[in-house]
Amino acid sequence: MHVTRFEQAPTYEAPNHFDMRCLRLQGKEAGPSLQMWMGMSQILPGGHTGLDGSPLEKLYLVLEGQLHVVAEFEGRRDEQVLGPYDSCRFAPGEKRQLVNRSNRPVLVALVMANAPPAG
Repeated sequence: MHVTRFEQAPTYEAPNHFDMRCLRLQGKEAGPSLQMWMGMSQILPGGHTGLDGSPLEKLYLVLEGQLHVVAEFEGRRDEQVLGPYDSCRFAPGEKRQLVNRSNRPVLVALVMANAPPAG
């Protein structure tokens, strides 16, 4: 078993993330994990990510606040508003954007596979 105490969770910088504070809860620099990692982000009012795709599947769970999520895949665009305990999945290759359009911070958890080893 590997425990990461919230107070000791390392911060990390994610590209194209604006007005966000990201913590690694499991995997990568937070400790051993063979297949996936888990993070948590606080998105300040007006904070957002870019509309970017990834070759890896992503799972998000809203813990606090109201989060707008935008998806774009094969020319189709969808936008949804998620509240506490709502979750969403982005498929590999699907572009995604997270946006906080409210005046309160949003807290969201992320689970994602580790990138396959280069080789």
